[in-house]
Amino acid sequence: MKIALIGATGFVGSAVLNELLSRGHAVTALARHPEKFTARDGLAVVRADALDAAQVAAAVRGQDAIVSAYNPGWNEPRIYDLFGQGYDAILAGARQAGVKRLLAVGGAGSLEVAPGVQLVDTPEFPAEWKQGALAARDLLTRLRGETALDWTLLSPPILLAPGERTGRYRVGGDQPLPGEGGQPSGISVADLAVAIADEIDRPQHLRRRFTVAN
Repeated sequence: MKIALIGATGFVGSAVLNELLSRGHAVTALARHPEKFTARDGLAVVRADALDAAQVAAAVRGQDAIVSAYNPGWNEPRIYDLFGQGYDAILAGARQAGVKRLLAVGGAGSLEVAPGVQLVDTPEFPAEWKQGALAARDLLTRLRGETALDWTLLSPPILLAPGERTGRYRVGGDQPLPGEGGQPSGISVADLAVAIADEIDRPQHLRRRFTVAN
C-alpha cells in the first residue's frame, strides 16, 4: 500500500515507520524538516506542515491511507490548541485529497474507567498530561461525527514504553484492558506499531475507537 505518515519522527511515529517499511509498504512521511530523515528503501519524505491543510492535501494525494501520530509535544505549552489545529488541517487535507482512510493515534485519557467516567477526569490523572489528553478526547468526539472519512482512532493503554516487538497484543474497545494483579495495562511502542499496521492491513475498527495492550 501507499501510506502517508504524519509524525514519523516522534516516539510512536518512528516505530510505525519501521513497522510499515518492514511490511513492504511505500511510506510518504510528511515533515517540516525532511533533513532529519535518512534514505531508506520504500520511504519518501515530503516537506509539509501538519498545521496547513493545503500542504497536507498536496502531500497525501494519491495515497491509500493516512496514519497520523501527530502530537505537537507533551512539553509544548500550547499543546491543546496546536493538537486541535493540527487535526483541523489533517482532516481537511484528507478530504481535499480524496483519501478516505485515516488512522489516528489518540491517548489513553478518553478510555472509560467507570460508567460515564473517563481516565482524564479522575483526580489521579497527571496534570502535566491533561491538556494533551483533553485534546485527544476532543478529537475522538469529532471523529465520531465524521462522515466523509473511514476513520479509526487507536487509544494506547495507560502504560506505553520502549520495549521489544513481540507481535502479540490484546484488543479492547472503550475501556482500558486489565493489567496483571490490578495494575494498569501497557504495551511496548513496537507492539503498538504492530497493532497500527495490522489495522491498516486488515481493517477491523472502521469508524470506531479501539485500544490494545500486551
